[in-house]
Amino acid sequence: MKIVVIGGTGLIGSQVVNKLQNSGHEVIAASPNKGVNVLTGEGLAEVLRGTHVVVDVSNSPSFEDNAVMNFFKTANENLLPAEKMAGVQHHIALSVVGTQKLQESGYFRAKQVQEDLIKASGIPYTIVHATQFFEFAGGIVQMSMANGKVEVPAANIQPIASKDVAAFMAEIALEKPANKTLEIGGPEKFDMAAWVRQYLQATHQNHDVASDANALYSGAPVTGDTLAPEAAVFLGKTHYADWISEAENQR
Repeated sequence: MKIVVIGGTGLIGSQVVNKLQNSGHEVIAASPNKGVNVLTGEGLAEVLRGTHVVVDVSNSPSFEDNAVMNFFKTANENLLPAEKMAGVQHHIALSVVGTQKLQESGYFRAKQVQEDLIKASGIPYTIVHATQFFEFAGGIVQMSMANGKVEVPAANIQPIASKDVAAFMAEIALEKPANKTLEIGGPEKFDMAAWVRQYLQATHQNHDVASDANALYSGAPVTGDTLAPEAAVFLGKTHYADWISEAENQR
């Protein structure tokens, strides 16, 4: 079986490719630096020839509203018809837990468009909604800086290690299409402020952290368990304390 991983050289994609290369199947990492560009269509017909499964873990290089919408809309308007022409039997896409609840955010509006295009394509599919990755803690701190401190929503978060996401994506690539959305998350739920403080302490950063009921996440309001899975089919095995300790030891 031939499996093409779109975004196959990125954080998740490279790990998915590594996992699948031990499966006995032909696995291709597709990305612009490999001659495959979903925005221009370059290389799509060639790489998809004879492909059974496509795993799309690509992401927009810019999160600005217009840029991110252009990325996900254009990419899928190029990719999905090319897959249909090639006879692809299973399209798997990585998206985000809570996407449908976060439509005030330009990023999540764009992810919703991606999901809607997949469902309308006629290609058997599985959409995986993952929670935020452990690796995103630093980015969340940066986007939450205000008035000299980190202001995060008064909400919960259930982050997951990227390696656990990749393992699940690789497993799904070898299964039949679910034709629905599957939710996955980490093994522990945190108050977002507590999680951010743990990250800051481990990385020796001295910032005040405040929970604010009015703080936005990626431009959208969140409450309670907006960012947590409602019915996870898989919980990662990696605990955040272990992961951050290991990451710190590797510095």
